[in-house]
Parts: sequence; C-alpha cells; structure tokens
Amino acid sequence: MEELGLVGDLAVVALAALVGGALARFLRLPSILGYLAAGIAIGPHTPGPSGDVAEVGTVADLGVALLLFTLGIRFSLRELWRVRGLAAVGGLTQIGAMIASGLLIGLTLGLDGEEAIVLGAVVALSSTMVAFRLLEGRGEIESAAGRVGVSFALVQDLAVVPLIVMVPVLGGDADDLPGKLGLAGLKAAGLLAAVGVVGMWVVPWVLGRVTMARSRELFLLSVVAFALGTASLSFEAGLGLAFGAFLAGLLVSESEYAHQTLAEVFPLREVFAVVFFVAIGMLIDPASFVEQPELVFGIAAVGVLGKLLLVTVIAVAFGYPARVAITAALALANMGEFSFVLAEEGVNEGVFDADLNEAVLAAVLLSIAVSPLLLLGQGAVLATLQALPGLGRLLRQRSEAFLPEREAMTNHAVICGFDQAAHELASALRQRGFSYLIVDQDPVVFRHLRAEGTPCLLGDPALPAVLEQAELERARVLAVTLADTAQGQAVVAAARLINPGLDVVARGGKLESHLRLREVGAAEVVHAEFEVGMEFLRHTLHRFGVPSQEVQALLARRRRDYYT
Repeated sequence: MEELGLVGDLAVVALAALVGGALARFLRLPSILGYLAAGIAIGPHTPGPSGDVAEVGTVADLGVALLLFTLGIRFSLRELWRVRGLAAVGGLTQIGAMIASGLLIGLTLGLDGEEAIVLGAVVALSSTMVAFRLLEGRGEIESAAGRVGVSFALVQDLAVVPLIVMVPVLGGDADDLPGKLGLAGLKAAGLLAAVGVVGMWVVPWVLGRVTMARSRELFLLSVVAFALGTASLSFEAGLGLAFGAFLAGLLVSESEYAHQTLAEVFPLREVFAVVFFVAIGMLIDPASFVEQPELVFGIAAVGVLGKLLLVTVIAVAFGYPARVAITAALALANMGEFSFVLAEEGVNEGVFDADLNEAVLAAVLLSIAVSPLLLLGQGAVLATLQALPGLGRLLRQRSEAFLPEREAMTNHAVICGFDQAAHELASALRQRGFSYLIVDQDPVVFRHLRAEGTPCLLGDPALPAVLEQAELERARVLAVTLADTAQGQAVVAAARLINPGLDVVARGGKLESHLRLREVGAAEVVHAEFEVGMEFLRHTLHRFGVPSQEVQALLARRRRDYYT
C-alpha cells in the first residue's frame, strides 16, 4: 500500500474496522472494542498488513473535530451556563484529586517525582471522544448524565493548556512559567473573542447566502470550513482541536441553521470517528501488557477507578441522583487523546523514558476498552459502590418534592423525565387544566420547575420510594419519556407494583426494547424515529393528493404492523 499512500492506508483501516465492528456486533459488544482491536491488528507491532500511524492519526484528528462540532450543535450556551458551578468547582476538584492519585501510584510503582506528577496529569484526563460516543449510544447526550459528562470533559480539555506548559518545567526548563501561562491565557481569550464575533455575525450571514444558492455541497463546505478553521485556530493557541470544534458547534447551535448543519455533517462525522478509534489501536504494542504488567494495569486502574469514584461523589454532592452520577462517571472512566499528548510531551522533555511511554499508551487503550463494558454493567457498578463503607451512605438515593397543590394530586398524569417530548405533553395538559407531576433526576431542571410553580419531584423515578411520592396509586396515566430504555423498564416495573391498573405509555429505543417494555406493563410504547417517519409519510402523501381518510388508514395499518 506504500504506493497509494494515504488512500491505501484508509483502505486498510476501513476493511479492518468493518471486520472488527461486525465481529463486535456479533458478540454483542460495543462497536468501539471492535475498532480498537482492528487498530491493533493493522498496527506496526503486529504481523500482517499495516497502515501508516502518522497519516491515519491525522485523519483521526478530523474525526475528533467533527464529533465535537456536532456535539456543540446539540448543546447550547444556556445549557452549559446552567451547570457552570459543577463544571468549575467539580471539574477542577476532579483534576486536582486525580493528579494527586497518579502521583501517589507513580511513587508506589517506583517512578521519580517528576515522572509521577506527569503521570498524574495523564490519568486525570478522559477521552472526550469515547465519553461522548458512549453517552450518545445510550441516547443520553442531552440528559442530566450527558450534561454532567460534558461539563467535566470540557474542563479537562481546557486544563490541558496549563498541564502542557507545566511539563517542560518538570523537565528542567523553568524559565518564566507565569509568563507562559499568561500568554496561553491571552491566546485563549483572543480565540474566544474572535470566534464569538465570527460566529454571531459572519457565519449566519455566509450560511444564509449559501442556503439561498440551494447547493448542498456549498453549505457542507461552508460548515466544515468553519468547524475545522476554528479547531485549527484553537490548536495553534494551545487549546487543542477538540475545544475549538466544540466552540464552533456551540455558536452554530444558536443559529437557525443548526438542524440542517447537523444533518449534513453527521454521516461524514461517523466515518472519521471510526478512523479515530482504529488509530488509537494502532499506537499500542501488545507486548507492553506482558513486559510491564504492573505499570500498565496500575496506571489503567487509577485512570478508571479514580474517575469513577471522584466524578460520582462530586456529582452526588452537587445534588444529582446516584444513577445519573454513575452514568456520567462511567463514560468518563478512561484516558484518551490528550493523555497521549501529555505523554508525548513528557518524552520530548526528557521526563518520560520510552518504556514508561509504552506502558502509558497500553494503559490508555485498556481504559478505553474497559469503559464501555463497565457502562453495560451500570446497575452492578452502582450496587457495588453503594455497598462500600461510608460511600454507600453518600450514594443513598435521595428525593426532594415540590407539590404546591398536594391535595389536588389525584387523577393526574405523572411524567418521568423532562425532555422536549415531556415539555410538549406538560404544556398541553396545563392548557387544558389537567393536573400533572414531573419526576426528573437533574437538580437544575428541578429548581427551574420549582421556580415556575410546577409540581415536581427530584429523584430517580426507577425507585419505588420516589414513585410513591408521586401518588401513583391515584394517578390516571404514567408517561415515561426517558431515553435510557433500561431505566424506563425499571420505572414501568416499579409503577406496576404500586398501581397494577395504571395506564402507562413509555418511550422505546431499539425495536427489541418494545417487547421488554410491554412485558413489564407498558400499555403503549412510542418509538421516536418511527413516529418521525410516519409524519414524513403523512405530509408527503397529502402533497401528492392522497385523501386524508386514506392516509389515516394507511398510517393506522403501518402502526399496527410495526407495534405488534
């Protein structure tokens, strides 16, 4: 493949990823594991065909930028501002505690002080790419757990700047440390100001003109140019590609072109995101697991278990239920792209030697591989943490109620989760004078609803103790809008024990979740993607002149066939 260069390398990557991803799906494992295994198989440390690590890594950077760009589009500055306390205090606390933990384990493993400090910085950072893909795969990017995970990940990304400035100091170059940190801060402020101006005034004007031209390729090129341009400026300022791309997405999210941008970029993002995971696998020498097992497994244990405990405890301390905290913590319980950057900087400055760097790379891969598996066993992880002395009391499920008209809570609707669908339902019920109560796990949402005077409960709706406060035995209907179908099943099952005759409508995910929700007692299951398709079908047939009665009959038959 040498004659073909990058094209040949990408052909090898695509074929290996296809095989690895298909094998992972066959074994019912997360696809990420298949892509990592594919990278190891075609890496320079294993026999057989291999790709150029440097060239594939460059393409992988594009995947990181596009993923963070689309994530920024799905969020908003308002949502991030609402969790600013958790991000600033909680995120910095987690980083500081993880650096201390890495220092301690490094000294225990026989490293000198400088190596141990840099190792602490390496394990303090999570893989933004992995965390977002895991949360996105569970449909929880816009949930309370997603907001917690995003706030921690962004603080970690921003912390890379001072951490990278710190490494040369440990290597012996301590000249003008305050000046270097100040220069990095000025660059960051300048980038934010420049991108803000361009994003608020220039980009909407350009996208508006391109949209008028009715050219999809020009629109896509404009969007990609803005995303990659901002990411490149961020990289030059020392903030990294990921932060700049996310910032560009945030600015686009505030414009009227957000949905169109997301639709155009999403397929492109998926391809390059897969290349990223394959590139991670290509960096790893499997021999490191055998030659330095104590270093590899020790570093991986700190990176995984340390973040799992710290993020969980911090999120719970900020009022989030244990289930939300655990989900966010498991998504962040890994190391990733910036860990590689810090390790490479440590080698360049003479802090890390080659053997320690190989062990760090292997530990990063191990942590990424373990993270999705732990997320699959979320319930078991939560039960284990709750059984630990001292920690169990902190993680004990708590609830808080705001019921301004408690005596009126009869013949009402109980809505579990407060996303867009729940908001529409609550608005319709309020306009018609029907009573309803909202149960949500996000303390920020709870405070907002309480300020509006809306009856609400803060807590995990899967717990009978929380549902009992919702007066389910006197309710007319339970609407479970939660994106996490496993939690939705637990809510339905718990509700049936309290009120066997309750009418329950629940949100389904993949088709197999339909049967499980019906088995535990849901009278009706709504699949968002299918219902979107029905609306497209209705509109299109009307446009072609099909009579309304015929359209309604067709939709009814299609729904009957799909849901039965």
